[in-house]
Amino acid sequence: MRKRFLKNLKNRLENIRLNLNKDNIETVNLYFQDESRFGLITKQKRVITAKGIKPIGKYKHSYLYKWLWGSFSPITGESFCMTTDGVCKELFIKYLEDFSKHKPSELKIIVIDNAAFHSTKDVELPNNIILLPIPPYCPELNPAEKVWQWMKDKIAMKVYDTLEILENKIDELIKISENEIIKSITGYDYYLEAYYSIFKG
Repeated sequence: MRKRFLKNLKNRLENIRLNLNKDNIETVNLYFQDESRFGLITKQKRVITAKGIKPIGKYKHSYLYKWLWGSFSPITGESFCMTTDGVCKELFIKYLEDFSKHKPSELKIIVIDNAAFHSTKDVELPNNIILLPIPPYCPELNPAEKVWQWMKDKIAMKVYDTLEILENKIDELIKISENEIIKSITGYDYYLEAYYSIFKG
């Protein structure tokens, strides 16, 4: 299924280009969308220590958490994020509606996974949003996963006493995730080649 998805990628992008409403759309961008849970439980990492010496670090055990929704472009390096208390279909639709208002004349082709709450059955999507689901069990096709890894590495081995403090740290990470960083994390060759062959040829 992975090979079939990649084989058909250019054709799917070409069909999108041929059906563009050029009266309303000025630019086309590609994004990778995903959600990740950020909690107060301290994420541990491997550390270097002398042989026979047990590493010591601070740790907090708490089940309080927030969800961060994000879309990341390998083309421009732009990000669009939203924080919520949970995940559900209604929040996914709200996220897409809010995202559509960001640069409304930009067509957003959004690669998503097959989470149950990503279903848009019986839902009319905004005119500038097109969803491109990856096959089941292929998380490696969604580079947004790598962005979460980058962010969580930045907050690992640290203690945050409240969700407000953690949210402030997440906001800080979003701000420092400059366009070039996002492009370097999400710029998978097969997506870039397909996109540029269709929209920048």
